[in-house]
Amino acid sequence: MTDSKDRIVSCPTCKKETRYHANNPSRPFCSERCRLIDLGEWAEEGHRIPGKRVPTEFDDPEIDTH
Repeated sequence: MTDSKDRIVSCPTCKKETRYHANNPSRPFCSERCRLIDLGEWAEEGHRIPGKRVPTEFDDPEIDTH
């Protein structure tokens, strides 16, 4: 089995090869910049986890919203 200190992964943001190691506080990203870019994508709903749509009160025809 490969030791985690030797594991090379692609940065999810820029695809640059980087070491996945405890000494890299931005792992699995190559840098703090790439980590923050990814965080911004989640915050702006650029990334989504697939799943069923969650119904809201506006979906219920019994509720008068006007």
